[in-house]
Amino acid sequence: MKILIIGGGYIGYRCHDAWPDSVLSTEHINSKEDVFKLIDEYKPDAVLNAAGVRGKPNVDWCETHQLETIVGNTKLPITIAEACQERGVYLLHMGSGCIFYGDSPHADKKWREGDMGNPIDVTYSRTKWAADLVLSTLPNIGIARIRMPIDWVPSPQNMIDKLATYPKVIDVENSVTIIDDMLEVFRQLMDKKAEGIFHVTNPGTLKHKEIVALYEEMVDPTHINEWISNDDLVKQGLATKGRSNNFLASENLAKFGIEMREVHTAMRDTMVKYAEAKKNGVSSGETLVY
Repeated sequence: MKILIIGGGYIGYRCHDAWPDSVLSTEHINSKEDVFKLIDEYKPDAVLNAAGVRGKPNVDWCETHQLETIVGNTKLPITIAEACQERGVYLLHMGSGCIFYGDSPHADKKWREGDMGNPIDVTYSRTKWAADLVLSTLPNIGIARIRMPIDWVPSPQNMIDKLATYPKVIDVENSVTIIDDMLEVFRQLMDKKAEGIFHVTNPGTLKHKEIVALYEEMVDPTHINEWISNDDLVKQGLATKGRSNNFLASENLAKFGIEMREVHTAMRDTMVKYAEAKKNGVSSGETLVY
């Protein structure tokens, strides 16, 4: 199976490294003709859209760059989908669980794939939700929502690195995506040409304190940080807008026979590998085989 990956960010490169039969395009896309060119050149069996705008140093950037965020997170996926529809190529679009804020109306407080997003006034979340609304109406498309990616490869985009470097960390609990599991799930979704919305998050939830505790146990026992509440993030001027915190139920993967590891098991395995990678000086863009 030949896969065309669009997007030269952290996830795009991790997918490309993991899939020998993939090609990665970092070319700027302005129109569906640009996508036609890529499809006609590489003749993929499936396209993964891993491109998007998140902002630097964080999503607060999107609040002052609304048009760039809309173009990257809403217009671009629609453009790619339009080309894939006309060429009859399956598209897997990487979405975000950050379209949900707080508890769901369900008894278990978990958001389902079919629930309506509630992205309040956050630009990044609104643009991701807008793309989901449009793409979910089309056939031959899958939407894979991830949450707080955690990886054994050190990177500024890795949740482990973020938590380890912030002097103040919010004390919250969330669904998360372990990258090793995500890579396998993305591949299976494309192999099966699975249509619909999928929450690609490991079963269970993790507290930031649990992640930091594992980091201190396996990587740096001298690490210290201050714990603050989610409300303090904005009150103390550390963020412009509040962050999305939620629990996601992953119900649709099972319909295609796809499973992910329980989050605590996967997290400990990942931190073991992360500690080894740090010891060996591995960072994103390099490969370490286990």
